[in-house]
Amino acid sequence: MKINARFEEAIRRFDEANSLDPNSEVADGISRPRELLYAERLTAWVSRLAPGASETLLLAARCQHLCRWEIPRASYEMTRAGYLRWRAELKEFHARKSAEILREVGYPDEMISQVQELNRKKNLGRDPECQILEDALCLVTLEFQLDDLIRNTEAEKMVTILQKTWKKMSPQAHEEALKLAYSEEAQSLIGRALA
Repeated sequence: MKINARFEEAIRRFDEANSLDPNSEVADGISRPRELLYAERLTAWVSRLAPGASETLLLAARCQHLCRWEIPRASYEMTRAGYLRWRAELKEFHARKSAEILREVGYPDEMISQVQELNRKKNLGRDPECQILEDALCLVTLEFQLDDLIRNTEAEKMVTILQKTWKKMSPQAHEEALKLAYSEEAQSLIGRALA
């Protein structure tokens, strides 16, 4: 993709917003705002899965979790229904926030709508770009968040989560996932999930 000033400004604005995340994560020995790091990792996976990714897809990757900390999981009941309500509200929140920035930097409404559709993942299974984004989301989880999930989740439930994650991924993402370095416990659970 040919880089343009409008795209660079949108990415800068997304990163600026995510740099305000009060939650941090250590990567390569440096403490960074969690959602900024997440956006960088997601963009990297999209670029790896689709080296010729469209501007729309790259924008959607960079703003997928835009300012997520503003709607904490704890503000919803800790049930499956509460989780699903939280996820639904987040999708709309991210779509609104990204649209504001994209409009301010000069993107047309049609392109903004395309980014929002990817953020909402409504065309999963029908849109190849949506599948790439879903693959990247799953791969970020497997590469960077799996051990934390395992620590906080009962083993049988974790096997089920891994099975559901695997079903959402394309064959290309499966190949990439199998190349990742996992802890011994993660390898064991993945083995059980895929058996």
